[in-house]
Amino acid sequence: MENSDSGSSVPLPPLSEKKENLPPTSPKLSDLAESRQELVDRIAKLKQDLQSWRTKLDSQVHVYRNELSELKKSLTTEVDQLRNEFQELRNALHQQQEDVTSSLRNLGLHDESGETKEAENPKIEESNR
Repeated sequence: MENSDSGSSVPLPPLSEKKENLPPTSPKLSDLAESRQELVDRIAKLKQDLQSWRTKLDSQVHVYRNELSELKKSLTTEVDQLRNEFQELRNALHQQQEDVTSSLRNLGLHDESGETKEAENPKIEESNR
């Protein structure tokens, strides 16, 4: 029985010989692993940069929206004030026009039919030229 056991099995070289017979792939594998780790690190850094950029951008958008909202409120207030001032001016001009018309009537210069006014207007226009 000893012959069958020793003849059928192939003698295995020691482990140190196996490593020496292998092509030099372990340096390549370690280089690939190192390169892979560098890429993973770069991707993680880029993700962090992107998140930081998004956070800053969101913050700026929020600030600008608030500023625009305040400007819109301010402009609305100013427009309302201007409308009120124009309305007051219209009212004042209308009142002055009524006062002038009333004064002219009291002085007798304003004719209800408009004939006197028409006759005097061409003379005034010619003298202004």
